Amino acid sequence: MNETPRWLSPAEQRAWRSFIDMHLKLTGRLSRQLQTESGLSAPDFAALVSLTDVPDGRRRLLDLAKSVEWEKSRMSHHITRMAKRGLVTREECAEDGRGAFVVITPAGRKAIEAAAPRHVEAVRDLFLDHVTPAELSVLARVSERIMTRLNEAPSPDQQVASDA
Repeated sequence: MNETPRWLSPAEQRAWRSFIDMHLKLTGRLSRQLQTESGLSAPDFAALVSLTDVPDGRRRLLDLAKSVEWEKSRMSHHITRMAKRGLVTREECAEDGRGAFVVITPAGRKAIEAAAPRHVEAVRDLFLDHVTPAELSVLARVSERIMTRLNEAPSPDQQVASDA
């Protein structure tokens, strides 16, 4: 590993830092607003959105963890806290005794239905209202291309697990 790093050019550094700064500030602001207005954390909201995206409102715990780039144990602890608040339940997987399903409850549906309109308005106010349709299209294409790459490449923890 004595290779010379491919340092960022000034244009690349400007784009990267602007993106990171915007991402951190935007997600922080949206998270705080979500918590204040609905009592849901950003991870609560992400899990509930994921569960409402499927007709039966249930997903494997591991799939939820992967969707937010969390370790399975971290997601398990978070789901336990959500279950204590009545937002989800955990069901054992009959065909795989090691796996579990997370299922949205009526209270979880009510919480996401109450939070979503305010959250969407905040997304519009802080982000969408400040980009043109052409910029939005470019952003979507770039994001999709990068997501394809991220989905193809294992994360460092997945790489370590496969090397073991």
